[in-house]
Amino acid sequence: MNATVWLALALVLILEGIGPMLLPRIWRRFILTLAQIPDRLLRRFGGGLVVAGLVIWYMVSAHGGG
Repeated sequence: MNATVWLALALVLILEGIGPMLLPRIWRRFILTLAQIPDRLLRRFGGGLVVAGLVIWYMVSAHGGG
């Protein structure tokens, strides 16, 4: 795999780990709240994250990021 992909994965893991490492009680409450959200809303939220990620990827790759 490309080194950039590994770096991106490492960054995701670091960012995902900050919450439970620093604020475990708040993180747990957040996860429990997410578990109560209807599937339809979670799908919309997930789709929004995918679109935002694609837009960022396009902006970086199209404008000199690689």
